[in-house]
Amino acid sequence: MSVNSNRPVRFETWRITTIYIIILLAFTALLVRLINLQIFQNADFAARAVDNYTNEVSVPAPRGIIYDRHGYILARNVASYNVIITPANLPADNSEIQQIYREISEIIEVSVGNFISENSITDEILIEVPGGFLTESSLEEAKLFSACISGPSIAQMVALQNTLAPYSPVKVACNVSEEIARMVEEKSMDWPGVEVEIEAIRDYPTGALTSHVVGFLGPIPASQEEELRAQGFVPNRDKIGYSGVELSLQEVLAGRNGLRVVQVDVAGQELRNLEPPIAPSPGNNVYLTIDTRLQAAAQATLLEEIRFWNTYFGTTRISSGVIIAMNPKTGEILAMVSYPDYENNRLSRIIPAYYYEQLSQDPRKPLLNNAISAEYPPGSTFKLSTATGAFNEGVIDLNKIVQTPGQLLLCERFNPNDVCTDANTRPFVDYIFSENPAGFGSLRFLQCIAYSSNVCFYKLGGGYEDEIPQGLGIERLRQYARALGYDEPSGIQLVGEQDGLIPDPDWKRINTGENWSTGDTYIASVGQGYVLATPLQVLMSGSVIANNGVLMQPTIVRQVTDGDGNVIPYWFNPTDFTATQFDTPGSYQISPFTLNTKWDVTVTPLIQGYSCEGPYCTLTDDLKIIQPEAIQAVRQGTRQAVTDSTFGTLHDLFVDFPIAVAGKTGTAEYCDDVARAADRCAFGAWPTHSWTLAYAPYDDPEIVVVAFAYNGGEGASVAGPMVARMIKAYFEIKATDSATGVNP
Repeated sequence: MSVNSNRPVRFETWRITTIYIIILLAFTALLVRLINLQIFQNADFAARAVDNYTNEVSVPAPRGIIYDRHGYILARNVASYNVIITPANLPADNSEIQQIYREISEIIEVSVGNFISENSITDEILIEVPGGFLTESSLEEAKLFSACISGPSIAQMVALQNTLAPYSPVKVACNVSEEIARMVEEKSMDWPGVEVEIEAIRDYPTGALTSHVVGFLGPIPASQEEELRAQGFVPNRDKIGYSGVELSLQEVLAGRNGLRVVQVDVAGQELRNLEPPIAPSPGNNVYLTIDTRLQAAAQATLLEEIRFWNTYFGTTRISSGVIIAMNPKTGEILAMVSYPDYENNRLSRIIPAYYYEQLSQDPRKPLLNNAISAEYPPGSTFKLSTATGAFNEGVIDLNKIVQTPGQLLLCERFNPNDVCTDANTRPFVDYIFSENPAGFGSLRFLQCIAYSSNVCFYKLGGGYEDEIPQGLGIERLRQYARALGYDEPSGIQLVGEQDGLIPDPDWKRINTGENWSTGDTYIASVGQGYVLATPLQVLMSGSVIANNGVLMQPTIVRQVTDGDGNVIPYWFNPTDFTATQFDTPGSYQISPFTLNTKWDVTVTPLIQGYSCEGPYCTLTDDLKIIQPEAIQAVRQGTRQAVTDSTFGTLHDLFVDFPIAVAGKTGTAEYCDDVARAADRCAFGAWPTHSWTLAYAPYDDPEIVVVAFAYNGGEGASVAGPMVARMIKAYFEIKATDSATGVNP
């Protein structure tokens, strides 16, 4: 049977239907995709397209200038000249490029680099760059260096930049002299692609003299990069304050960067502005309360005294020191010198690793501002707190006689019911004991202050048998010390301030596991033992006495101005170290200059009441003031330290001084890690710090000065002369200004 070849083939309907459905679905999917791209994702793709040809160029804002109180510049911006090359603008001929490199190299003293012939036999990959060929390893080596770091050649730097952004310049020499910059500018017509870039860098005319106050700048750290980038800063270009006023007033000084939105081609060349440029807003200027002349006098005084004593003893006896001068009526810091110091100009462009390491490893810690960040036992300068409290609490009055033998035997009680035995009886000696074991004898209150009798203050602080049955006690002593400025940061506009320490029984139990004893109170009453304070806190305690009980807010800032000299209102919040143009809770006004009173101890109730039942005494919730009579009595004692020719601790220094001076000396025993390492912590012969605090004129004080010398010895002998020179310098400067009509 044969098959009929002419029989028509039957095409089943379901097959063609399936094909049509598949085609329909495919076109539907394409249509949906097209609608999605053209309509729903149109904005996203349009934004991406704009991003492809749009570039935002940040324009750096000039940083504000820092002046002293008389307009002397402490920090400014100066021009730094960089030689830059834009790879895309170089000539097309390699021989011309090499000639340009050679001529530039002779001027800026940076090597040209070794170009390799295309036909050279080498195992390395050759890469064509502006000027010829370099090996791949040569380009990889250039990636290890950043701008302004010596190492790579001109050819390497330009070649690397050409691979990244040919229309962006690369710095081949940084911070060149003005003479070199002029030479390059003159030849720029013959050197296509070569220019001189002018960059602002920070300059500190007073250098180390004010480095701890002014501070220095540094690059944006990685931890702050995201936050500061959101504020318009550019990492690896912009700098921020790292210490001093440069850090604490960063928001005031920095200004706001400008912005240019430009169109670029695929190679990165700028074509046109897409939006009106936003000009940068310069930072505001800051005037400090520092008088540079008095600051210089303080530095010279401190360095000369340290050199003298170190030479006298034939060793580095005094390793650090501080001098601070303040107007007690206004709180203005007139001078603040911390030794050792550092040269902030060496940190202005970059922070050299070797120099920073040198500063960091120096055991004297030169980067630390000892005036606010170092804590020491204040010694006898702390007796102003004990004296104020004892008089105000009625422990003593002007007529009461206190017996002050050279040595006092105390029954050391850790609990009120402890029985006295030879085992718990401890000697407490006066500083005069080695010269006169009999001590000072019978003293009144003013003599206790003027002579700085330790035995007298032991009794006032902790009591003694029937003579003074109940002394001030550590709880009340802590209250009065706080009222005079101890035990908490002052809130000055400098970062890194420490709070010191006024201990109490709870603190000792937590930190040593022991109960408080009467002997602890004795030692604390004379500023020893666990008591710690910064030099600024010691100065504040003296200013309260000098200013009749009023403690002014210490300030380093006098005012903030804009570029036209207009004073701008600013407030400073010491809690989070911010300066704003808005009054916020906890802040105080720093511009225009305002008298900020922290408190008046004779008006503001700061002292907690004290209640005793039997041998136990506790603080109550009642608050009271310090009576003006107590402040005046302590003031008289500080004046008698000068006028009393018998044992007045400041008599020899100021007996012939034409202006009435009052003050307090201090010699503080210590035993820290440095002293232990030198095996100097021998009981009864511990090393001592030197302190002196003084103010003048006595009737109407306008300056209070504190001087401190680490391991300096006796306060009156070492720190005392420094204070005397500072007070003398202040009044000499004042007389000069008065004669020339300069405002103070």
